[in-house]
Amino acid sequence: MALIKSVRGFTPQIGTNCYLAENATIIGDVVMGEGCSIWFNTVLRGDVNSIRIGNHVNVQDGAVLHTLYQKSTVEIGNYVSIGHNVTVHGAKINDYALIGMGAILLDYAEVGEGAIVAAGALVLSNTKIPPYTLWAGVPAKMVKEVQPEQTNEMNRKIAHNYAMYAGWYKDDENKTNE
Repeated sequence: MALIKSVRGFTPQIGTNCYLAENATIIGDVVMGEGCSIWFNTVLRGDVNSIRIGNHVNVQDGAVLHTLYQKSTVEIGNYVSIGHNVTVHGAKINDYALIGMGAILLDYAEVGEGAIVAAGALVLSNTKIPPYTLWAGVPAKMVKEVQPEQTNEMNRKIAHNYAMYAGWYKDDENKTNE
């Protein structure tokens, strides 16, 4: 079972039908919507400020979400995919965005709807990524605009696939508990 810990009077609120890996850590002022999946070795650390996660979000293995004390917050929209080993520190990610493996998003950065942040990218503080664009590099720069139909299809597929993967683990847990 995931480590769910209260701190400073805040207890994480987990929506219905979510999958939390056994070694995921969820602390403090975290509010998560329904149908989310929080994968192995992931840390959602809402000890110094709030983390808000929409519906059907997947936060993949080794990702860390954190904030600045009394300053930045983390806001994640619906159907967002956050790749393996991503760091989101006080940033906002809008609906259907995709954050590639190992990317880093710093305080007050904002990722627009349907945008893609490439694997390994470093999104500097206060960067505003427009909707339906691809950003890559260190520091991240816009590579190109992407067609909404193309990015929506890809980002939706990934988000929906992670819901399916989570179901595999839930099914195995239910069999173990029978």
